[in-house]
Amino acid sequence: MAKDGEKSDWKEFLWNPRTREFLGRTASSWGLIFLFYLIFYTCLAGMFALTMYVMLQTLDEHTPTWQDRLSTPGLVIRPRADDTFEIVYTIEDTESWDLYAQALDKFLQRKFGSCPFLYKYFIQEDSGEVKNNPKRSCQFNRTVLQNCSGIDDRYYGYREGQPCIIIKLNRKDDADKIGELIYFPPNGTINPMYFPYYGKKAQVNYSQPLVAVKFLNITHNEDVNIECKINAENIPVGGERDKFAGRVSFKLRINSKN
Repeated sequence: MAKDGEKSDWKEFLWNPRTREFLGRTASSWGLIFLFYLIFYTCLAGMFALTMYVMLQTLDEHTPTWQDRLSTPGLVIRPRADDTFEIVYTIEDTESWDLYAQALDKFLQRKFGSCPFLYKYFIQEDSGEVKNNPKRSCQFNRTVLQNCSGIDDRYYGYREGQPCIIIKLNRKDDADKIGELIYFPPNGTINPMYFPYYGKKAQVNYSQPLVAVKFLNITHNEDVNIECKINAENIPVGGERDKFAGRVSFKLRINSKN
């Protein structure tokens, strides 16, 4: 009998036909609770949306308010077959160096452009609060890389043991084993017409300039450690936050059976 009574109490709690209550509350009571929480969460969402709107009005979509990036631009080399900074191949083994040539082809395949603004900064200032957007940008053309452009030599010198390395900026190290070098553009100098960079929203079609280094008679069958770094008066190299800022090091090894 006790179990039947408990079962009856639970049924009555779920739905009481006499008082027409569901879970101990009438329909009007549940309606008021639902209305309260509807208004409460609507106001909460409205406050959040208003806060976000006010905050977004203080932001410039082209320039971040806070920047934690280093002032020194980093350097990257191409080709890179994997995550290691090593380029190792054997001249007589086509498969060992063909992947590097293919990687350079893929990297340079869209590097065809033009720019009429030569040997000066391509500055495009805003008019007070009126943004001069979108901004134009000089398109880097791979023909500037000459013998390392892949146009005349689709193997980028790897077949002859005179490989080309593409660098975002310039200079080198370990001269006794490196031998003679050729820079493209001459002296490894980047034309200022590609700068300043205003960000990818302001310059949608920006094309990053490159420097190529061709190694003409590097020592074969030995590991050669090479360091490339930025050489500019207004760009610091290395620092307390990152001693490798503005430089990149990699190993180049060309094996030959001759």
